[in-house]
Amino acid sequence: MAYRTTTSRIDRDQALRSRILACAHTRVVEGGFAALTMQALAEDAGIATGSLYRHFGSKGELAAEVFARASQVEVDSLARVLRGSGPAAERLARGLRQFAARAWHSRRLAFALIAEPVDPEVDVKRLLYREAYAELFSRLLEEGRNSGEFQVPSVSLTAACLVGAIAESLVGPLSPPARAAREAGLAQDALEDVCANLVTFCLRALGASQPAPETCDEPARVR
Repeated sequence: MAYRTTTSRIDRDQALRSRILACAHTRVVEGGFAALTMQALAEDAGIATGSLYRHFGSKGELAAEVFARASQVEVDSLARVLRGSGPAAERLARGLRQFAARAWHSRRLAFALIAEPVDPEVDVKRLLYREAYAELFSRLLEEGRNSGEFQVPSVSLTAACLVGAIAESLVGPLSPPARAAREAGLAQDALEDVCANLVTFCLRALGASQPAPETCDEPARVR
């Protein structure tokens, strides 16, 4: 008689897989992808290292799923703002501030998602999620162009430029050298300054007027 996997076994496997991913996420939050080793992760999850490979074929595959899950949280959070109510320029400004603030409150994870050197499998996901962000901005840019708020000759190209500008503006403040400087007590850019510069740059690039100033007070990102 053919062997059938029982429902309870499937449930146990799913629960273990979820625990592995949760432990892996915690490692990336605390130390970036460099801290995600299979041996250390197995210890965190309380299982043998070989058991990890029953659920993930390689470290790269595991890291790619951790990356995708964490990135999707950020895409969904930004989408809620960009698809909200109000003029397109105001929604863009709110989205930029929120994105920067969420990165600021979980800097190691944010740097890992944006710029940390990673396995090829994670790099593939990073490119896919850059496209996902660009798609969000494209929809908003189209709205803003139709309403006359934005002067955008090419929606798709401008959306890609926005994604690049946001990433580059945050890499420096989130980077390991910046972290080391903070720990040494050296002066660093404040979140409000980074937000203000980012919003001003992006809106000027779109030919939009500046909205009323707001603060970057998004609570810490959910781990």
